[in-house]
Amino acid sequence: MKAINIAVDGPSGAGKSTLARRLAARLHYIYVDTGAMYRAIAYHTLRCHAETEEAVTALLPVIHVSLKYEDGVQRVLLNGEDVSDVIRTPEVSMAASRVSAIPAVREFLLGMQRQLAAEQSVVMDGRDIGTVVLPDAQVKIFLTASAEKRAERRFLELEQKQPGAQTYEEVLADVILRDKQDTERETAPLRQADDAVLVDTTDADLDQSEEMMLAVCREKLGI
Repeated sequence: MKAINIAVDGPSGAGKSTLARRLAARLHYIYVDTGAMYRAIAYHTLRCHAETEEAVTALLPVIHVSLKYEDGVQRVLLNGEDVSDVIRTPEVSMAASRVSAIPAVREFLLGMQRQLAAEQSVVMDGRDIGTVVLPDAQVKIFLTASAEKRAERRFLELEQKQPGAQTYEEVLADVILRDKQDTERETAPLRQADDAVLVDTTDADLDQSEEMMLAVCREKLGI
């Protein structure tokens, strides 16, 4: 039976990881968080103080990123070390945006991502899944929300983990900057695929957003 691929793209803070994970669970597919792969590389470059494209590229041969699932939860391993939690800081987020613009980094992870999608039915989220990584995906969703709403959600999430770490205004500035970096980069910029369905969750809660995405899948897949 041919694997079914669902591509979920969208800007930073749109809730792609949370919603793609929930969608995968509803459909009994494997969830693949490509953003976590880039974050793992970014985390390693920060630890190694690699600040230029040449320095980051030179590190790739000694980096191994893998995903494993424990009780249905995806864990991210960097050279065997579980970095699932430490890669979720604002600093790593901004670094991930920078390293993901490096062609060598994207090529490094592209084969791994496509192999996962060829072997099993997946819900894969990122910035260029429907446009570059899985251009033949049976379902493509472009998930978005206003910058203000995305910043609000991220701020509340951050407050739970690290109270006082950032103000709402700082989080909003980060979201706007990340959008600019992602849409203006030369390599695989963030854009909605021509055949992707736009799902705007600005005025929807988590459950409503999940149902919106599930409705798209049911229509496209006839399930």
